[in-house]
Amino acid sequence: MQPITPTTSDQLASALHALGVNFVLGGRDRESRLPTDPKDLIVALAQSDEARFRLSLVPLFLEHPEYAAHVRNATQGLEQAAHLTLQCYYTAAVYLAQKYPMRRIVLPNHFAGELNLQPVDEPDENLRALAKRHKELSQSYVNWFATYQHAERVWRKGKVKRG
Repeated sequence: MQPITPTTSDQLASALHALGVNFVLGGRDRESRLPTDPKDLIVALAQSDEARFRLSLVPLFLEHPEYAAHVRNATQGLEQAAHLTLQCYYTAAVYLAQKYPMRRIVLPNHFAGELNLQPVDEPDENLRALAKRHKELSQSYVNWFATYQHAERVWRKGKVKRG
């Protein structure tokens, strides 16, 4: 098991805001202890007790596709629930990026095989298949498709505000 990064909610929110990911409210600290290592931030978000931070992984990868280089290492040692969260939210970001080719967001599909997904050319179909698989693997009754759509809406809204 990977050790939990000692990061407060304010520190996580501040780190996201510093990266231009305005997905969660709060967090305007200029504290020097903000998680700056991409892997550490990804791990802290995936392990968070708060759903808003776990879901912020989606816009984080959309805003910073370079973080995709750290996602495989970040899954190492995570507990099963955090591991699944990271795999599914990263994969949701992959499919959402495909909806916006003009933004030139390139995210390798690292986890489709592990999740037993067969991607097609239609991003929403991929998101629906992912949502179904996420529900099966998490054994939850969450509407994952709507959750991914929520992350997309909030991300797009933040893009419009920034121009």
